Amino acid sequence: MVAFQESVAEGVLPRGSFLPSERDLSRDLSVSRVTLRRAIDELVSEGLLVRRHGSKTMVAPRYEKSISNLTGFSEDTRARGQEPGAIWLSKKIVTPSSSEAMALNLTLSEHVVRMERLRTADGKPLAIERAAVPQAILPSPDLVKDSLYDALDALGMHPLKGLQRLRASIMGKEDAQLLGCEPGTPLLIMERCCFLQDGRAVEFTQTRYNGDSYEFLTQLQR
Repeated sequence: MVAFQESVAEGVLPRGSFLPSERDLSRDLSVSRVTLRRAIDELVSEGLLVRRHGSKTMVAPRYEKSISNLTGFSEDTRARGQEPGAIWLSKKIVTPSSSEAMALNLTLSEHVVRMERLRTADGKPLAIERAAVPQAILPSPDLVKDSLYDALDALGMHPLKGLQRLRASIMGKEDAQLLGCEPGTPLLIMERCCFLQDGRAVEFTQTRYNGDSYEFLTQLQR
């Protein structure tokens, strides 16, 4: 299906668009329907196509995110010309988990603002974000509207550097339901710890991205 892959690369079949009918595709590509179905199955397994229950097969949308720059979801989404959004799952003040306490250099008796939300781009769910910020830095979760970094900016607490790691997993039932995918869909998990100019840890965030939709890029030089 080199011709099909070239059509995607050249924008003839834009990412996120639905495929034409099998009849039209087999005619345009000059292949039999049996060959076409076999090729589509292969491209689905490679992640180039996506099948949605009860709808047509579509060209998988892909979103690129640089892992070399310290930017938030809202900034990345606006840079792609899309509207960022969030569906709040929880916002609370709690004592930190052991991993949050270690990342933020807190004792287990101190408090963090923990926020969990489903992040969207033009209304499409793309990621599940769970952020923890020391309450000494962010007094209340109500200060965060659309963007955590906008709220930190308003407090003069914008992070200037960070460490992050990326690992692969698969979606369980809960993640899949939130992201509108099938269980077992690839999942990319990014954990980020960010710091103020004076070295204080300001944010520990775990973001779970739909692996069918995201590509992570980094710049290398020698």
